[in-house]
Amino acid sequence: MTPSEAIDASIPEGFARHPRRSPLTEPWEPIYAKITPDAFILGIRLATPHTNSRGLVHGGLIAALADNAMGLSCGLKVDRGVTQGLITVNLSVDYLGSATLGQWLQIDTTFVKPGNSIFFAQCFVTADGEPCARANATFKALRKKP
Repeated sequence: MTPSEAIDASIPEGFARHPRRSPLTEPWEPIYAKITPDAFILGIRLATPHTNSRGLVHGGLIAALADNAMGLSCGLKVDRGVTQGLITVNLSVDYLGSATLGQWLQIDTTFVKPGNSIFFAQCFVTADGEPCARANATFKALRKKP
């Protein structure tokens, strides 16, 4: 068994590699996603590149992945005929606990309120099922030009 296969064996059922990559998150790969009709749930097995100098998950990683999960969850509710995408206009994160190497960090969007041009979302972040953070965000829909 290769190290990559060993990591994949520890990923919860229903998760697959995150289909949307970006230069920001590339150093954190592999990132996993579970897509439902209402949410884009992200998960990651915590490793050294995800931590701060104390060996705990870095708050910036949590904020970036929460923003990503909530934005993609709102994107599931977007009218693609008139909207070309969403941009974050506000993001707040409350850190409730810590997470360490080897834990499964999961970002689960639990609320999406779509509007015509503004979307609201909330997510909860857990480490091996224990609360780690919660985040709220507001997104603006970018309209396609006629």
